[in-house]
Amino acid sequence: GVPVRLVFDVLRIAGSACTPFSGAVVDVWQCDALGTYSDVQDINELFDTRGKKFLRGYQRVDTSGSAQFITIYPGWYPGRAVHVHFKVRTAASSSPAYEFTSQFYFDERLTDRVHAREPYSTHTGQRMRNDSDGIFRDGGSQLTLPVTERGQGYAASFTVGMRPGDPAPRGWGRGRWRL
Repeated sequence: GVPVRLVFDVLRIAGSACTPFSGAVVDVWQCDALGTYSDVQDINELFDTRGKKFLRGYQRVDTSGSAQFITIYPGWYPGRAVHVHFKVRTAASSSPAYEFTSQFYFDERLTDRVHAREPYSTHTGQRMRNDSDGIFRDGGSQLTLPVTERGQGYAASFTVGMRPGDPAPRGWGRGRWRL
């Protein structure tokens, strides 16, 4: 697939201050260029990748609150728009432990360009667009990654501010995010 560098900057909101959320862990997982996830058995029995690990990872943020991943531009599978899942969590030793799960989306014009290339172009069927995805319609436009070209691939960064304990916006998961 086409390489993508994802950078997360995770901040803790306390009063009117934002500081790096030291100790936070960022998890990322996604499908490959042809819509296959690792370590799952497809409910339609199209694939069984149990025991295989690819396009999944996690990192603890550094002292500046940053975590970086090298991945690929995701493919698609029936019933969902193109997306990358992510989770931010704190250590169980922090009081209280905190977890937030959501997903990023991509601009449709960029997805069209990327998916016109191999191996994406070999995937047959109809890709769901963002505006038809029920999860995207519930706040996904605020989670569309700002992507720039970088060499033979792309780069994207996203800054999130978390205020542990606050309720999440509807449809976003658990926790409170400031974008």
